[in-house]
Formats: sequence, structure tokens, C-alpha cells
Amino acid sequence: MTESGQQVKIHGTTIVAVRRGESVAIGGDGQVSLGATAVKHDARKIRSVAGGKVLCGFAGSAADSFALLERFETKLEQHKSNLRRAAIELAKDWRTDKVLRRLEALLLAVSKETTLMISGSGDVIEPTDGVIGIGSGGMYAAAAARALLRHTDLPPGAIAEEALKIASEICVYTNREIVVETIA
Repeated sequence: MTESGQQVKIHGTTIVAVRRGESVAIGGDGQVSLGATAVKHDARKIRSVAGGKVLCGFAGSAADSFALLERFETKLEQHKSNLRRAAIELAKDWRTDKVLRRLEALLLAVSKETTLMISGSGDVIEPTDGVIGIGSGGMYAAAAARALLRHTDLPPGAIAEEALKIASEICVYTNREIVVETIA
């Protein structure tokens, strides 16, 4: 809360997923901001779930993101690590459940076969080109990743890392404390 009683918006996530061939990477920066202040520089926003078969990155409120990730892990268990099915079921619950509906977060999830963005409005989006970004600098990172994917032979992990570095040069809510995970 500010002195005027307004709630301060928490910013500070840039997550990008990049797919090339049979390899996929997901990366995130480490910045967490409270209003105009960077309060943490090394937050880890990428998680491995389903025995390492699925990687997730989240953007939004930390508590909401972890609640969402926990629900998603349960859906993955229920649907035998079927990413698409788990994502659809989570999106349905998220849209209809009174508690979940209030969560302010987005989730990127990748497996060897699939890249998905899941939102509370019921969206389950699979990018056509295998590149998607979320969070404050997500669109900057996605644009950089697309250019690198089209004009270099870099593997997805290197593209995700470089795209996040580029986003950090543009977005004040993105830093260069980058974590990238890959499934090959």
C-alpha cells in the first residue's frame, strides 16, 4: 500500500519459451519489483514438474503463481503427464472456480511435444512458431527470440537466454539474472 492507500502493483517477470525441432527451452529473469523498486534480483520462476517431463514458468503475483503451479501439478498427475489435457482442465477450473478466478498469474508450460500458455480467462494457447512470452518483458523477449530463431542456428536454450538479455535492455522490470531449462 502507498501512503494514499492505493495498492502497489507487483511487477517483475519475463518468461519466454522457444522450440526448435525436438528441443524446447524455457527461461526467466530473476527480478521482482514492488512499484518502481526492484526488491529481489534472483527469484527462480522456472520449475520442473511431472518428473522432469514438463517445465513451467510463471508470471504474476508470487502467491497466486505458486497456487496455480500446485493445481497444475495435480492436474498433470491426474492426467498421466498429458500436458494438453492437464492445461485444459486447469483452465476450466481456473475460469469457473470462485477462488481460482481471482488469481493474477499466467503460466507457460512446455514438454517435449507441446508449448502452452494458460490463463485465468480460460485461454490455452499453443504458439504456431513455438515461441511465446509472458510477463512484463514477455513480448520483448518473444520478439527477440523469433528473430534469433529465424536468423541463427542457435539452440533453443541459447535463444531463450539471449532473448531475455535483450528484453532486459528494454524492460525496466526485467533483469539479467537469467535461468534457462531445456528438454531435448
